[in-house]
Amino acid sequence: MNEHSRLSRYPPWLTRWIGYRASPPPKLPDYLVWFWSFIGAFCGLCVLQAVFGHAHYFIERGTPSMIASFGASAVLCYGAIEAPLAQPRALVFGHFISALLGLCITKLFSLSPHFQSLRWLAASLSTSVAIVAMQITGTTHPPAGATALLPALDDDIWALSWYYLPVVLLSSMLVLATALLNNNIQRRYPLFWIAPATPPVAKPSPALGAPHAEQQTSDTASSVTAPTPVPTGKEGGNDSMV
Repeated sequence: MNEHSRLSRYPPWLTRWIGYRASPPPKLPDYLVWFWSFIGAFCGLCVLQAVFGHAHYFIERGTPSMIASFGASAVLCYGAIEAPLAQPRALVFGHFISALLGLCITKLFSLSPHFQSLRWLAASLSTSVAIVAMQITGTTHPPAGATALLPALDDDIWALSWYYLPVVLLSSMLVLATALLNNNIQRRYPLFWIAPATPPVAKPSPALGAPHAEQQTSDTASSVTAPTPVPTGKEGGNDSMV
């Protein structure tokens, strides 16, 4: 049973907030798209800064009020919500994979006594590896390239060490939660959670001029044009006499 069949069992007022629609929603005029993009980005970024910039738990640990790469994620998750790069799989896993690789690579470079002079190399390598990793896992999210870059270039992010990973994961979930609430008021988000639905492919009919079609045509023609035997009157011993 596919995802749509399962979700169709539940009330529409509930499933609409996770992107399910029994039929495609109507196309909105541009001014409404612009309005909801503004509201979503404003509310989403405010939520991030309220959590990380005002909660004592995060302030005591020196967490920045917002990881800069999530400003770019706002463009996709609130303004280009139909793009495959803006869907939850790309948003959450793209940021997390990039943060993990960026932190691991930068920590390897930090073992060198020349770490400060090599941070540019760690940053470039981190983003390059993260891009390939996202391509392999099908989680490409362009803002996540900056998430991989930050441990090598930003001292505040580098000071977080491994605590950077849960901060990135929580930031992704907050962006996703606000996107679900905002985008599903008059629009639809996400289009898919894990993978896009693939429509059934019809079995192609034999092309005109194909050997199979030609064979069927010749068989039909031979059955139609075959001569019918004509009785001669000499069968069964009934010969005519002159």
